[in-house]
Amino acid sequence: MPTHTFTVNGKPVRVDVEDDVRLLWVLRDILGVRGPKYGCGLNVCKACTSHINGKAFNPCSVPVGDIKPTDEITTIEGLPATVGADLHPMQEAWLEADVVQCGYCQPGQIMAAVALVKEVKASGRAINDADLDGIRNICRCGTYVRIREAIRAGAAAM
Repeated sequence: MPTHTFTVNGKPVRVDVEDDVRLLWVLRDILGVRGPKYGCGLNVCKACTSHINGKAFNPCSVPVGDIKPTDEITTIEGLPATVGADLHPMQEAWLEADVVQCGYCQPGQIMAAVALVKEVKASGRAINDADLDGIRNICRCGTYVRIREAIRAGAAAM
């Protein structure tokens, strides 16, 4: 069985698993990282959104064989460490805006929001409605108004 090495939330990991196993299963079932949620397994709902080398991606659609030893995977559990705090500013904004209802999609929503804000800020501009419209994470509870409010507040604090 192939061995795969990469970094998850700042820690090197090594897993023995077939190349075609989706990274989401490696994270959840082998490494015990439960933040990225299984929703669809088809890169549609985006409940599993995490970061690979700082960019949003969906581990349900990526075979572990595609992950390089130099790749750094960050999940919601590792997000606060990226800013050296107990909570990331986006997580704080989520709490202040009282976004969560069932909470299932929230880790993926937050990870998508952080990646979006970083990308927008790197381009030298402020986040706008068109950027927010580009987030395609599904929320079955329909808290989209509060999600947008939290992203704007989180962006201001980042």
